[in-house]
Amino acid sequence: MPIIDPKGFDCIGLVPFQINPHYLHENPEGHGGETREQRINEFLEINPKLYVAGLREGTMLKLDDKNLTLIGSRTCRIFKKGDDPRELSSKDDFNFC
Repeated sequence: MPIIDPKGFDCIGLVPFQINPHYLHENPEGHGGETREQRINEFLEINPKLYVAGLREGTMLKLDDKNLTLIGSRTCRIFKKGDDPRELSSKDDFNFC
């Protein structure tokens, strides 16, 4: 996840937010760097209007006729500057933007 603009975030526009794949809430033992949450919060300082979805291992997002759902047994962590992160499950509505 870049903390500076890599010449734009234009893409095919399937979802109205950034996806942070392989999201881990905590760092593995022995890791000396920042957590993913710290990195996402740095990104949101520069991009305060964006949402970021921390997509955990073993999960994926499925878009079917404008209906977005989470597939998998783990939750997805949603970040927005100024809001506490929240967890969404496969039973939740992913139209949070």
